[in-house]
Amino acid sequence: MSLDSHIEKVLWTKFQISKRVTELASQITSDFSSVSPPPLVVGVATGAFLFLADLVRQIQLPISVDFIRAESYGSGTESSGAPRISLDLKLDVKEKHVILVEDIVDTGNTLSCLIKHLESKGASAVSVCTFLDKPTRRKVHFELLGDGKYYQGFECPDYFVVGYGMDFAELYRNLPYVGVLKPEYYS
Repeated sequence: MSLDSHIEKVLWTKFQISKRVTELASQITSDFSSVSPPPLVVGVATGAFLFLADLVRQIQLPISVDFIRAESYGSGTESSGAPRISLDLKLDVKEKHVILVEDIVDTGNTLSCLIKHLESKGASAVSVCTFLDKPTRRKVHFELLGDGKYYQGFECPDYFVVGYGMDFAELYRNLPYVGVLKPEYYS
């Protein structure tokens, strides 16, 4: 059985993804080339792991990398709206500019929670680099911290998408593209 047969349509191919990640890394490199100390890049586990890996390999700065996990989906397709941090940072963010790397910004609940958490740990600024943004689903207005910037890979239509790190019930993360999962596989 091919995982590809579970996909209704491909929204972004691996080539389109690669090109956009290169553009984002170049923009981040340019924006932070004169920032000292260099930013700390924090991946939001688990969905952002492929995007984070591809992105940081192309950022031409001496960055540090860490992970944080905030859970809000469980095995469903809708955010619970009440994210909780289940894995905290190992590195100290005090007085540092943090770039949060997200797979997808949907309602804004998780992102708002994470920005507040980083602020409580003393981060001087928080930028966000999200692979996908679904502004039509936004329920919470989040504010970046300090002189934070917002980087967006692609604006995503309101479909349930999987691939390139994003999952349904921990499956489909390994797809090299982003596609719309057929409803019969999650309904």
